[in-house]
Amino acid sequence: MTSSVSQRPPSRSRGAPGAGQAGAAAPRRARDHRVDALRGVALLMMFVDHIPQNVLNRFTLRNVGFADAAEIFVLLAGYASWLAYGRNFDRVGLRAGLGRVWRRCARLYVFQAVMVVVTTATIRAWRSFWPVPVDFLEPELAHGLSAFWRVMFLDALPSNLNILPLYIVLLAAFPLVYLLMRRSLVLTLALSGGLWLLINLDPTINFPNWLDPDGWYFDPLAWQFLFTLGACASVLAGRRGGSLPAVGWLRGLCGAYLVLSAFEVFPWSLWGLPDLRPFAIPAPDKSVLAPLRLVDVMAIFYLVQSSHGARGVAEGRFGRLMALFGRHSLEIFAAGTVIDLYARLVFTSFGSGWMLQVAVNVIGFSILWGLATVLDRRRVRQKMQAAAEPGREMTPPPVSGLKRAH
Repeated sequence: MTSSVSQRPPSRSRGAPGAGQAGAAAPRRARDHRVDALRGVALLMMFVDHIPQNVLNRFTLRNVGFADAAEIFVLLAGYASWLAYGRNFDRVGLRAGLGRVWRRCARLYVFQAVMVVVTTATIRAWRSFWPVPVDFLEPELAHGLSAFWRVMFLDALPSNLNILPLYIVLLAAFPLVYLLMRRSLVLTLALSGGLWLLINLDPTINFPNWLDPDGWYFDPLAWQFLFTLGACASVLAGRRGGSLPAVGWLRGLCGAYLVLSAFEVFPWSLWGLPDLRPFAIPAPDKSVLAPLRLVDVMAIFYLVQSSHGARGVAEGRFGRLMALFGRHSLEIFAAGTVIDLYARLVFTSFGSGWMLQVAVNVIGFSILWGLATVLDRRRVRQKMQAAAEPGREMTPPPVSGLKRAH
């Protein structure tokens, strides 16, 4: 999930989306940290949200909007995939580009397999010392390993390990999205949006999941639209130095929608406050990426990517810290998933008092920060070594994105 999100106007090479526009290529612009920073925020929110006993999850995005960090992560995965793979197809050719995509999918699968093994082994070992509710692992895996092969073949997705399989499917389908985008962005969005609409009209259309008769929790046939929207937004932003056009009335509409979303979703009773929801809208379905969730995440993204103020925040100390996590999202996501598991086990076995709350969060965030720092230093060394080698072309590192169990 590592990415390079520096933005510059796209090449005018033949076949690229938007090719043939008049005007000379603009000079290279400074790196835009907004996408990395936003992805870093989403990563840390997912880390917090997936520890149910963690008091910090009262302050994450899911408490103030229809969408949550998962939607942001998948949208940014599509955005960064165009930067890492879409432009790469034009440079190295379709065959070499496909090889890069498949290698990335294989790496995602390796991370998924490791997390499955670690999760299963940890819970089964923990039960030898402390009682653990069966819902920490699917009953079929909790009471035996006869179905373990199904998990490894993605025929069965445990509820806390279902985001990387989604991304594997989306990334594997990206070459098809790329070919459509070369032909027409409008056609791409029309076909992708039509499939999303079909799934929302008939949610029974889904990938099979042996552990759940309803299928995959994140239905790839619906979530592909968010991924595709991200890729198309990357093309449009690339024509403008990384920013989407700031249209006043559209920004106002997005802001108003997000305010409404916050009032509708905020947990008023949890904070002992009177219910101020104007409409009391039922929670929109996450599995099929219901329209309210889709509009919510697109509004957030548009406001960030069309705002020079957001660019300034991303350039500040906090933004650069968040970008540090976002640049290494696969590793941070996997480490966060394992830390989440141990945090849930600790809270379940020993309680969730304030001392443990502080300890778990301080230790968890420190591990993630340390990992991100080490990975970033290695990335810088590799870039310096590559720059020192004559004739070696610098290419952006591969991208992946997110999400996960709910």
